[in-house]
Amino acid sequence: MSVEHAPVQRADFDQLMVPNYAPAAFIPVRGQGSRVWDQSGRELVDFAGGIAVNVLGHCHPALVGALTEQANRLWHVSNVFTNEPALRLAKKLVDATFAERVFFCNSGAEANEAAFKLARRVAHDRFGPEKHEIIAALNSFHGRTLFTVSVAGQPKYSDGFGPKIQGITHVPFNDLDALKAAISDKTCAVVLEPIQGEGGVLPAERAYLEGARALCDAHDALLIFDEVQTGMGRTGELFAHQHFGVTPDILSSAKSLGGGFPIGAMLTTTEVAKHLAVGTHGTTYGGNPLACAVGEAVMDVVNTPEVLQGVKDRGERMSARLRELGQRYGVFSDVRGLGLLIGCVLTDAWKGKAKDILNAAEKEAVMILQASPDVVRFAPSLVIDDADIDEGLARFERALAKLTA
Repeated sequence: MSVEHAPVQRADFDQLMVPNYAPAAFIPVRGQGSRVWDQSGRELVDFAGGIAVNVLGHCHPALVGALTEQANRLWHVSNVFTNEPALRLAKKLVDATFAERVFFCNSGAEANEAAFKLARRVAHDRFGPEKHEIIAALNSFHGRTLFTVSVAGQPKYSDGFGPKIQGITHVPFNDLDALKAAISDKTCAVVLEPIQGEGGVLPAERAYLEGARALCDAHDALLIFDEVQTGMGRTGELFAHQHFGVTPDILSSAKSLGGGFPIGAMLTTTEVAKHLAVGTHGTTYGGNPLACAVGEAVMDVVNTPEVLQGVKDRGERMSARLRELGQRYGVFSDVRGLGLLIGCVLTDAWKGKAKDILNAAEKEAVMILQASPDVVRFAPSLVIDDADIDEGLARFERALAKLTA
């Protein structure tokens, strides 16, 4: 049964919406796999993946099936009650990770908010109120709540909203000496992305994460990994920290966890989790049966050796081709990342022009992203077909050829 809708157009956005976004000039209306169609019927190849969210592309049958089945069963009961999908998804996350306990919420920002509050509460309970300082990396990104923008090391997102949350220090990423100098017995947590996403798709060095783990242990601080962008198979392991062999105390996940349905999760140990006793934290929609049913289907598909190996293979295929294009057209000085989180660093001549490359790509019907004005980012579906990779990159090459002509 289809409903008749009133016609809408892109100009309506400028009349109706708060102007904090500047969306593209077209409106996507339908997606299938790694292809998207706009209102005019134009078909685009999707290398953006809803910003590393659409882990199985658009309208994957396993996700559509899980959502539809749950939609006909139970939508919402709140956390006055528990529900079966939440318990099943929690068990799958615990079985697949270091974690023993799970807290569900609705977004990456909320997962990080919970992680930061938990870290402060743990230190407060164990050592007293003095131990509340959080160390994070410059150019990090952890969400858009006041706490999470204060923790993230990008002033452009946190300035202009009144007094910032106190007790937060920022150090350069991948600089162990700087972290060593900053950490003290007042530190309750060190927060890192195993690969800085918004900061330019910049992977951590193994020795840096190992050093951070050792420093946290020495100072009774918790190590938090923000895996909102890097988690759920994006890098070819279920979570990126598994590449480095370093285990956090708390991990945040979202984006790909729901494959396009809003869900976030904070994972931790029993020992740490016990500090969030009844009433200390909550969320109305967290653990919603619809979201958890979809998340469970995502886990079932993604957390398999075939899919994870496929991510590594596809990532190598894309990266190799992007290196080749970057050299041929003189636009990329480096292609970095892991799996299907790929950042192409612009050469000096093209610095600051990531948006121009995005716009040129869109004209050739391929959707890509930026991660800072100096890095072009690719975060496609983890199960994207080789044919879609090749077609998308052929279109991307046409865009580069026109742009550099």
